[in-house]
Amino acid sequence: MRHVTPPPSASGGGRESRAPPLAPPGMLSHGWRLLQPLFRGRLLLLTNTVSCGTLLAAGDALQQFWQLRRDPQAQRQPARTGRMFAVGCSMGPMLHFWYLWLDNAFPARGMRTVLKKVLIDQVVVSPVLGVWYFLGMGTLEGLSLEESWQELKEKFWEFYKADWCVWPAAQFFNFHFVPPTYRVVYVNTVTLGWDTYLSYLKHRPKETPVAEKQRGAGL
Repeated sequence: MRHVTPPPSASGGGRESRAPPLAPPGMLSHGWRLLQPLFRGRLLLLTNTVSCGTLLAAGDALQQFWQLRRDPQAQRQPARTGRMFAVGCSMGPMLHFWYLWLDNAFPARGMRTVLKKVLIDQVVVSPVLGVWYFLGMGTLEGLSLEESWQELKEKFWEFYKADWCVWPAAQFFNFHFVPPTYRVVYVNTVTLGWDTYLSYLKHRPKETPVAEKQRGAGL
């Protein structure tokens, strides 16, 4: 689960940090003005925390919907979606302060700075998120630490390879082209698809030894 917060305004910042956010034209402008306080000050932390949980839960709901279409005999699992929401909320504060620090530590938007931010994000926060996700979900499912750790070992590299396929390009575009005011909206769009994959990876039925051999052989 990723979530990028727009950097806060600073009295000594550059022109970009002082510029007021642009409201969408037309009838949406009034609603946009009502929502703007959620992306400022202390409310920004709450917004990012709740949105992290909501998007992870939404990804699980989409994955369950897809699973029910394939297997009509399967049962909906609202408790599973609730666990995803809880784990997503637990990630929110860490991601909130991580991206604020990253934007403050590397405020420029040149190509070299953007690549540096993408690399640091991938090397530092991606593995932490993987460990947090699998151990957190395992704990809420009632698994022992040893069982959760075993699942992490089985699925971590698949998670991390998929992360490298998705997020470097997404974050490069984000850091280089997207104005800070709209980073949350942009990243949330990418995150919904990513969270659906995380739910699939976590709850995928464990393969039998025969199926594992067949998948390894490309059958």
